[in-house]
Parts: sequence; C-alpha cells; structure tokens
Amino acid sequence: MAYSTIPKGSLHMNPVLYTGNGSTQSITGLEFQPDFTWIKKRSGVANHYLVDVIRGASKVIYSNASNAQETNSNAITSLNSNGFSLGTDSDTNANSATFVSWNWKAGTGQGSPNTDGSINTTYTSVNTTAGISISQYTGNATDNASVGHGLGTAPKMLIIKEITSTSNWGVWHQDLTDGGYRLSLQETTAQVSDTAFMGGGNRAIPTNSVFYLGSGGGGNSSSDNYIAYAFSEIKGFSKMGSYTGNGNADGTFVYTGFKPAFIMIKITNTTDDWYIFNNKSPGYNDNNKSLRANTSATEASASGYSMDILSNGFKTRTSNYAVNGGSQSYIYMAFAENPFVATSGTTALPVTAR
Repeated sequence: MAYSTIPKGSLHMNPVLYTGNGSTQSITGLEFQPDFTWIKKRSGVANHYLVDVIRGASKVIYSNASNAQETNSNAITSLNSNGFSLGTDSDTNANSATFVSWNWKAGTGQGSPNTDGSINTTYTSVNTTAGISISQYTGNATDNASVGHGLGTAPKMLIIKEITSTSNWGVWHQDLTDGGYRLSLQETTAQVSDTAFMGGGNRAIPTNSVFYLGSGGGGNSSSDNYIAYAFSEIKGFSKMGSYTGNGNADGTFVYTGFKPAFIMIKITNTTDDWYIFNNKSPGYNDNNKSLRANTSATEASASGYSMDILSNGFKTRTSNYAVNGGSQSYIYMAFAENPFVATSGTTALPVTAR
C-alpha cells in the first residue's frame, strides 16, 4: 500500500496567487509561516524573487540571475504566520499585476548552527517531517568539505547560491550523472562536469547528515557566504526524480504518488529552460500555464509545453524538447497538493485531476 506520512501537503508547501496593489499589502491563505518564499510576476516581465527566514525577508536573490544577494526593503517586507507582507516594489506588487508565490515551511524560524560537517553552518532551519532544510555557511575552498543539512535522510536535490558576490547557481540532483555534475538555475545549459562544485564521483553524494563540496566553483570559495536549499523525498509529499521523453503528443506519464502542487522540470542532456508548473495558475488539463526559473519572461500559455496535472503524478502532452523530446533525459522536483493512495506501492494509472 502506498501511503503518505503527510496527509495534507499544503501544511508544508503551497502556491498562492495574488494581485498587486502598488502600495502595501499582506498576502494570507497559508497554513504555516513560509520559511522560503519564491515570487514571480505572472502578467509581466520581472525577476524571480527568492527570500528565506535565515537571510531575512529583505535579502533577495534571483533564480534567473547570477547576482549576489541584494537588499530590497520594498519587496517582501516580512514572513508572517500565515503568509507574507509586501512593499511597493513593482516586481512583487505592481498595481493590478498578477503574481504567484511558491512557499515552503522549514523550521519556522532562523534555526541554529549545524556542526555535523567540517564546515559549521551559521544557521540551519529544518523541517524533517517534510524533508526541507535551509542552511547558510561560509566556504573554505577545501576539497571534500562537508556541510550538515539536518534532514536525517539524504537529500535528493540541492540548490546552492553564493550570496557574497556574483556566481552561478549550483544545482545537484540525484539523477544527474554523479556528484561531479551540476546544473545552473539561471542557465539553460545541459548538465556539466564540475568537480569543484561537489567534489565529483560517488564521494560527493550526500549522506543522511551532510552534503559534500569541492574546492570552489559555486559552493565553496574561500570566505564567501552561501545559502543552500536541501530537499529529501517524503513519500506522498515530495519527489525528485527523472524520466525519459517519448517525443509524442501522448507524452510520458510520471508517477509521483500524489497530485502535484508544484513541478519544476529541466532537460539534462541538452539546452533548454527550467519549466515550472503549479496547481493554482489558470489553465487546466492540458492547458496548464508555466513560468521558467531562468528567465524574467511573462507566464506562458501551454502552447507547445502542454501538461496534465493528475491525482497521482503528471503527464506531458507535447513532443516539445523542453519537456518531452524523444529519448531525452529530464529531472524534476515535485511537491504535493494531495497524496494518492493506491493498492500498488510503485505505479498507478494516470487519473485526471484538473
């Protein structure tokens, strides 16, 4: 029997749509304090704004840019018990513009230092129930350095950004070639070998307590500060997996074991965007609209990138290389709206959910 330890995914991760007012406002509707909030304007060109409880609501990084952390006191002004508050910044609160926020619960606070690795974190905020942790640390440029993540189970995906200066995002996923390969969130490029990022080979694969770093490149330059978002899989709530495209409009079905609220997909063996789908944006199967993590572009209609969001996973409805090229390799991360309980622990037939 497939089952979930989290019967209600919205207690730990939830997208929220809102309309800007050009002034100040508080966005509510969450059942938790968001410890990691990612905002994107849907109706216009704008950067992706990422803030978290460790760095503080005014400290912004952009998934579509390699910029260092910036201070913006007019964008997200606070992270609240049931949402967040906004200032007058047009990228997050332009009058009459539409926005989406993707929100995760970590430790409901800044947390404390983690000393499990050879590099102690400044703070680690962790939600072991949902497999989500946020850590800030300072690099030491030492190959095979380790950083404690606090999850208690091995992360399946890591997203790391140097916040001290301009630097590429570093993304590791369990289904890349090995620990020596990375993707960059702000780029369209395929996976590349970069042993300076996480060290390379199987020795770079995270454990139940730490993840490993190379001697520099995007994760461990001397005296630079980093933020790391770590995600482990929780049955019925989160999945970091891979699939092979079939190049057909009757596309690949990917079983997750839950109805996704958030899906991010990247082709790994060639160049294309990071596509994000969620369960709140208008457009229904197979017309779910998408945004792209690596670009400031407006939310796109589903034309060319069609997808069904189902009660037990998702199914591509296009032959487009971005999400379903023939024999192409893709990674994804997905989080649940609702779990799907089946009599089989591994697979189930796709069921229409939207």
